[in-house]
Amino acid sequence: MTVVLVHGNPESAAIWDPLVGELARAGVEDVVRLSPPGFGVPLPPDFPATVTAYRDWLIGELERFDRPVDLLGHDWGGGHVVTTLMERPELVRSWADDALSLFEPDYVWHDLAQIWQTPGDGEANLDEMFGGTPAERAARMESFGIGHAEALQIAGVQGAEMKRAVLALYRSAAQPAMAELGRALPTLAGRPGLAVLATADPFGGSEDLRRRAAQRAGAEVAVLDGLGHWWMAEDPARAARVLTAFWRARAWSA
Repeated sequence: MTVVLVHGNPESAAIWDPLVGELARAGVEDVVRLSPPGFGVPLPPDFPATVTAYRDWLIGELERFDRPVDLLGHDWGGGHVVTTLMERPELVRSWADDALSLFEPDYVWHDLAQIWQTPGDGEANLDEMFGGTPAERAARMESFGIGHAEALQIAGVQGAEMKRAVLALYRSAAQPAMAELGRALPTLAGRPGLAVLATADPFGGSEDLRRRAAQRAGAEVAVLDGLGHWWMAEDPARAARVLTAFWRARAWSA
């Protein structure tokens, strides 16, 4: 079975390198990484980079596979996974996600997201974040727990196209847009699901909020105690154990 990984912001597919290595050691070798437009791959001039545009992009990518896949989304990649499942659940055999709480009715966007959603402030913030040298940008990513090699690759693609994608995406997701989409969260229960709960992640809201989202989506909860937003880079061995246990118990045994 094919495992498909979708990353988020401000990342590239390099974020998965340590996890993919651990999955291979566990015998999971058919792994495909999909990069949302603007995040490590080119952003077409006519791509609107909105919540629904990324949903349609991911649906199109999944339609290329011969059979349903085991889908894992991180950060906004997790958001794209959710909106895709709401529309086309038959494309997926199982799913895992660390961003379900974005779809809770009382989710409040974190401070940085609110800056990006504010015209003028968002542009200025991203000019600073994506400015400087690649080494300076890489050092910023390393401070989040990302390995040096992966941080350098990600820093190399942070620039004007990613800035445009970030601003369009977050502004299309300003509340109440996500809360309205979240009304369909219970439809995810039609496929085996796993909610990844990294307890030190500051961006997903409270643990209670994330557990409530998992319950609404009919998902099991995997607690990664002490890990933060980039859990797959901080402790890829633990992440691989959690994911392979879920796939073997719920997906690959079906």
